[in-house]
Amino acid sequence: MDNFGDNFEDGDVDPAAEFLAREQTQLAGLEDDLNTTNVPIGVTQTLSNDTSSPIITPKVEREEPEKIKKWREQQKTRLEEKDADEEKKKEELRQVAKKELEEWYKIHKEQIAKTKDVNREAAINAEKQFVAESDEIEPGTEWDRISKLCDFNPKSNRASKDVTRMRSIILQLKQTPLKKPVLSSK
Repeated sequence: MDNFGDNFEDGDVDPAAEFLAREQTQLAGLEDDLNTTNVPIGVTQTLSNDTSSPIITPKVEREEPEKIKKWREQQKTRLEEKDADEEKKKEELRQVAKKELEEWYKIHKEQIAKTKDVNREAAINAEKQFVAESDEIEPGTEWDRISKLCDFNPKSNRASKDVTRMRSIILQLKQTPLKKPVLSSK
């Protein structure tokens, strides 16, 4: 069954092996012609269009002029001086930064201590006020006391549930408290 003209059933012939064998026979003579293993160090080998005859040219090392040598030495000393100056400046900056950081920690610690003191005093005052107000229970002031305990700022806590209805009811009860029904005795 040969639908496309390909004969895949012929498993004895490997096309890759054939190609490699052909290339090895063609390139086998090139190694002998080039003979690259005997080229001395410092000599470059250039090939012309005809690979059978290599052209060997000796590598010529040029000596640097005296001005360039002096310039390199001067450049090296300048760079060393700049590196030393840079290290001095880095060390100075480290010392300044260390002092500033110590000062910042000192100020920060003082601010925290002051904030703690203020919060303690505020908590003690709030507790005293709460106790004082709880002793003064008068009829009709219940909703006034409840409204003082509630936070009526709608922008204060956006992450919580919506309590606007509860706020409006508490404020309404504060303004017009409920009146106890008078029981008539017959």
